Amino acid sequence: MKMFFKRIRMIFHAKKFLPFLIEFFTSRVVPVKQKIISASLIIGYFLFPFDIIPDFLTLIGVVDDIGVLLIVLQQIIKMAPAELREKHKIE
Repeated sequence: MKMFFKRIRMIFHAKKFLPFLIEFFTSRVVPVKQKIISASLIIGYFLFPFDIIPDFLTLIGVVDDIGVLLIVLQQIIKMAPAELREKHKIE
């Protein structure tokens, strides 16, 4: 349940993610292997043809997409070096 609320808080702090992601992929501090894994997660999210809940069920279909995106972002944050997370104040 704690992880659920952490992911909900991430939605409200989404504006922090773009600068964080840009620096994550351009920084020399982050190993190339982690950049490749992270890029694969993002690309896989957009290319994966299945939806848990179809998007034609308007609100519910979008909620599962947001949930998957938050899980991907959370994994990228876990892989990021501590100084990068601290700089952008992301937990």
